[in-house]
Amino acid sequence: MTTSTAPEELDGVRTPLRGRDAEMAFIEERLEALGRGRGGIVRVEGPAGIGRSRILAEAAAAARRSGTRVFEGAADPDDQFVPLGPLLEGVLAGEEPLSGAQRLRDLATTPGQRFWLLQELGDRLREAARNGPLLVVLDDLQWCDDLTLLTFHTLAAGLSSHPILWLVAVRAGSVPSGVRTTLDRIRQAGAHELVVEALEDRAIARITEDVLGAPPDPDVLRLARRAEGVPQLLVELLGSLREEAVTIENGMARLPDGPPAPRQLPSVARRLDQLSEEARELVQTAAAVGGTATVALLAELLGRSSAALITAVRESLDADLLAESGDRLAFRHDLIREAVDAGLPLPLRQALRRQAAGLPPGRAPADAAEAEKPAPTDAAEADRLRTEAAELAATAPRPAAERSLKALELTAADAPERPRIIAETIPLLWQTGRAVQARELGASALAAGGLGPEDEALVRLALARLAVSFDFSEAVSQARAGAGLPGISVTARGRLLAMLAVGLSMSGEHAAAEQVAAEAWETAAAAGDRAAEATLTTVRSAVSFHRMDLTEAFRQAERSAALADALGVSTSLWVPEALWHALLSNTTGRTAEALAVAEDGIRITREQGRTAATRMWLMTRSRILLEIGRLTHARADAEAASPTADDPSPGNLADVTLRYVMMRVAHHTGDRQTAQAYAAEARRMRGDDAPVVRHFGSWMLALMADLEGQPDRAMDELDGVMTSPAADRPAYAGLIDPADAPVLVRMALRAGAHERAAQTVAQAERRAALNPGLTFLAATAAHARGLLDNDLDRLAHAVRLYEDCPRVLARASALEDAGRKLAATRKAEAVLYFDKALSLYARAGAERDVARVRRRLRASGVRRRPFPARLDGEWPELTPAETRVVRLVARGLTNQQVAEILSLSPHTVSSHLRRAFTKLDVTSRAELTRLVKQRDSGE
Repeated sequence: MTTSTAPEELDGVRTPLRGRDAEMAFIEERLEALGRGRGGIVRVEGPAGIGRSRILAEAAAAARRSGTRVFEGAADPDDQFVPLGPLLEGVLAGEEPLSGAQRLRDLATTPGQRFWLLQELGDRLREAARNGPLLVVLDDLQWCDDLTLLTFHTLAAGLSSHPILWLVAVRAGSVPSGVRTTLDRIRQAGAHELVVEALEDRAIARITEDVLGAPPDPDVLRLARRAEGVPQLLVELLGSLREEAVTIENGMARLPDGPPAPRQLPSVARRLDQLSEEARELVQTAAAVGGTATVALLAELLGRSSAALITAVRESLDADLLAESGDRLAFRHDLIREAVDAGLPLPLRQALRRQAAGLPPGRAPADAAEAEKPAPTDAAEADRLRTEAAELAATAPRPAAERSLKALELTAADAPERPRIIAETIPLLWQTGRAVQARELGASALAAGGLGPEDEALVRLALARLAVSFDFSEAVSQARAGAGLPGISVTARGRLLAMLAVGLSMSGEHAAAEQVAAEAWETAAAAGDRAAEATLTTVRSAVSFHRMDLTEAFRQAERSAALADALGVSTSLWVPEALWHALLSNTTGRTAEALAVAEDGIRITREQGRTAATRMWLMTRSRILLEIGRLTHARADAEAASPTADDPSPGNLADVTLRYVMMRVAHHTGDRQTAQAYAAEARRMRGDDAPVVRHFGSWMLALMADLEGQPDRAMDELDGVMTSPAADRPAYAGLIDPADAPVLVRMALRAGAHERAAQTVAQAERRAALNPGLTFLAATAAHARGLLDNDLDRLAHAVRLYEDCPRVLARASALEDAGRKLAATRKAEAVLYFDKALSLYARAGAERDVARVRRRLRASGVRRRPFPARLDGEWPELTPAETRVVRLVARGLTNQQVAEILSLSPHTVSSHLRRAFTKLDVTSRAELTRLVKQRDSGE
């Protein structure tokens, strides 16, 4: 057995554990269960340096404090051929070894005694467990020998009824086949999984303060972020700065001389030492080359064939030093590459770089002084970082953003290429959730002046892309200013016009969007720009939707999504074009398709680390979930996507998605306090420059007036929208969604506004007639007409049409309206309709609607037993507060983020989560997420 140094140790002193509250809460839950006699297996997984060993050490310490007997073992890559070494050393060494230690050692060293060894070891553990719970810790499972793996799995299965908790850790990624088989077996046996991920910014800042002794200034924090949330790399990087590069001034840790040159890192040196000589040479050569490299290039530099490097490449990948990047090899972290590179003699680095660049081996660079500069301060280093950022942008935007920022740091303020680097960096920062930083970067470049027309155009294009999710009018302003610059390239002009068309379309200025799109299309065609074509195809789809030609809208949306997918998301000028396709599908009743697209969007963007796109998809899914009557889920998505401190404004996209969703949920549940809060937002929205935001704000205020029983005021709120020019009036029936047409008709009739009700019905019927293949539109039109004419046949027809649609609330509303019409003369039939409506409303959690239908039933002489208070169909075990926490955690948010969204303390969130874990019988966030997905899908 070997004892690993925990990643957060520096000079033998362990720093506080930061950013692992959720992981430790999960461990504590399992230890509490162990104390109650419930054992099991917990598998901790994560990449090298992420802190698995530290979590195991903290778990062991917590167990000892509670009186649990602990056995700790760890595998070592150098001792893989010592059969059963890690497990035996774990249970036989330490302060309180298993009884019969000598007997076990004798059996382990005697040939042919493996069966008896397993029997004896099992008996000893069983005997120990009778005296109290046991925690068996086994670290670095990926290095365990086959006998250890077999024994671990066999004992864990055979002793599953005893109070023994097996806590094992394994490195993520490629592992030997025997390890993979063991992991599969324990998963099938019900092992709980705990995946340890990169630290968030808050934890990075806290660790930086722990190590340096003072809060970091922005420059120090930027440098700390280069560790990409890996604790081991972070602590070692900070340790290399502490003695020389950092000073404490005015209570802040600063870098007075700027970022230091790269240095060797102890953990990287240890991992290099564990490699074979061939693999070590491969890694060192790749570091000297810099960036990514093909196997063919490395083979040429090493004087070998590519085939001869197969084993070395596999070993380097398994060691988590290198990773595959398309057809190239790249370093897992740029800090690892720099640390390996720093360990090579300068002449060797220079020779390898010259050879990789195709220079003759004996030829010296023209400028000897330039050659002696550290690589990170070279213009060539900035070029290399830009190239890497471009290669990583499509699949790993966060590392790409860090590389782009580093390239910017290395570029002089007056360098001609600096504006281009700024334009490249802005979208990467935005995509990774740093919109304020991105906006400031672009604004500073424009304010400084001196930009040439092409450079200014590219910066404005980047700012327009950023603004399109926050401020539709700002996107229009930036794109229009950029497109009007003289002498810019055809490509830049085409992309700016495309963004202008997008901004106008999203603003609700449909006629202007169509006009600009026509000009942009010609410009993009002349430039052969497929990315602009994908964006403009989305605009064409939106124009067709506005004209109510939904067949053409779908055709263009599908073409746009296919074009964007073929190009790769990083080339998209707008947001993932599939997002529009999902919104379009949802608005026209193709909800299952919309939800599937949204789920894929959330999964893919989360995997890629595209924070901005993930939030857009969450906003989109919140709209979909609202319309299908999953109100709790819709609210959870809306809360998860709510604006953060790093958003440059409240956000127009948030206005027309999550704020609208929150108002609608409050309307259906009778939550006046929440409705009033979002009514205040709606009043702000009604003063926005973008017509569509004003329209949404007016509709939200109308809903608020309806909730307060003031139909006349509701009509007043809609005056500006219903009288706006037809060219730019929203194509959405009832302003937002086709299912709102009956809602608006009902409001208008209550207010005596018969003409407005008739206008809404005519619009709904026209849309249904233009799109005869969409049953949902026919259902909304029949529903609206039935209300206007007080026609039972029409209402009953609407009910039948809704049966083929997934819109739960719309269907329940039609059932209620039909029952209301029947109640006057045919009460028995009315009750049947009311009962169905009540069931649907209750399933959706629409408490206000449930209460109203109950009143109708009582008026018909029927009383129904109340449903359990605030039952969510999928979560009957939980309280409302617990449900909201569970929904947010399942979307990948930390306890701290959930606390901020729900205005709770992290402790309260943790308490809700612990109770939910107990009620749902889950023991990890991963298990909880799987359960949420299962219930969401109806499994």
